[in-house]
Amino acid sequence: MTEKSKTFYLETFGCQMNAHDSEKVVGTLEQQGYAQVHVEEEADLILYNTCSIRDKAEQKVFNRLNDYKKLHKQGKRFGVLGCVAQQEGERIFDRAPYVSLVSGSASYRKLPEMIARLEAGETRITGLDDRKTEETFETEFTARTNPYRGYITIIEGCDKFCAYCVVPYTRGKERSRTSTSVLMEARRMADSGYSEIQLLGQNVNSYRDPEGKRSFAELLAAIGELEGIRRVRFTTSHPRDFTRDIVAAIDSVPELCDHVHLPVQSGSSGVLQRMNREYTREQYLERVSWVRAAKRSISMTTDIIVGFPGETADDFIETMDLLAEVQYDAVFAFKYSPRPNTPSIHMPDSIPDEEKSRRLQSLLERQREIQRINYSLQIGKTYEAAVEGHNQQRSQVIGRTTQNKTLNFTASSTILPAPGSYVAVRITAAFPNSLVGIAVS
Repeated sequence: MTEKSKTFYLETFGCQMNAHDSEKVVGTLEQQGYAQVHVEEEADLILYNTCSIRDKAEQKVFNRLNDYKKLHKQGKRFGVLGCVAQQEGERIFDRAPYVSLVSGSASYRKLPEMIARLEAGETRITGLDDRKTEETFETEFTARTNPYRGYITIIEGCDKFCAYCVVPYTRGKERSRTSTSVLMEARRMADSGYSEIQLLGQNVNSYRDPEGKRSFAELLAAIGELEGIRRVRFTTSHPRDFTRDIVAAIDSVPELCDHVHLPVQSGSSGVLQRMNREYTREQYLERVSWVRAAKRSISMTTDIIVGFPGETADDFIETMDLLAEVQYDAVFAFKYSPRPNTPSIHMPDSIPDEEKSRRLQSLLERQREIQRINYSLQIGKTYEAAVEGHNQQRSQVIGRTTQNKTLNFTASSTILPAPGSYVAVRITAAFPNSLVGIAVS
């Protein structure tokens, strides 16, 4: 790679954490003199930021590498970043010898050094920090892709060791940033015109301030009180560390969005125990009761795994009953699939895939009916929508409520409100996954 031609291509797989990691990787590379391109063939350095949460994620990455390995003969270099990189390690070099860089997310702070080694001609560079690392990836050079809504990672890694999950092995142990550094980043964003901030972490509410200044709830409130900030979100919460003061903060600071994503994974205490989720059905419902007792109406969403090893028909009925009891506004549900290096891979998986599919479909149908009824109750109410874009075909504005519901509406004038603006909208119709309305002048 020459000084005249330092270009890179970066493709991101997976979650919001990966998406924000990529923003920081892009910013770091640009500081090293690289320009981002959006086609592999135009890049000197081709990077894939990978995810290993779902089944066959590794194969997807290796398929992508194989599709473009011919470019290696043109002098292009390849790098694999993220969870698959940490999970597979140096085995990636064996399967794809044309890869020159393998780095897990816990090593991103070393990227400038690794890029310098790559430019010097090294062909097998690794950044594979294990769970011993205490450091987080902080940079002022984040290349944010959205000019009005941005992410801040406040805690990296995971110490929960759920039986089905690779994250503790691929992202290292839990390590929190100082509240001072988080607030400094939030202030810079507010000063740059950002009005919405989303705090990120594998278990965001497990945050522990190394300075001992602020709890998670206090950090939420402090960010919400910054001048210029209109919305603060956070994801993903772990039920074990979800505390009453989080609900109190949402109640007391209007800028904190009235939405909590609280993954339950199963409605059966027996399954939760085998999953090593560290709470029971009853403890989870206690936390739901705190949310439902709030002065504000707080939307709740969740994640569910169906067909975990040993899940009986009665266990599944308990999960279905939980949907009716909690009345979630959205559910992200998946069939269980074994992941490398996790305890559940050694559990007998005796549930046929056809039965997993049947249970998943039944759950999604039940949840769709719950949402159909509950979303219809919003008709006639007025909400503030953050404008995200425009649907030209339908002459609609695409927006989102503070409860994280999609709200498509028609404007009250021929000049459409710009992305990043906020509009009061009266709801006129509802679907199971979205609301429809008209702007209120």
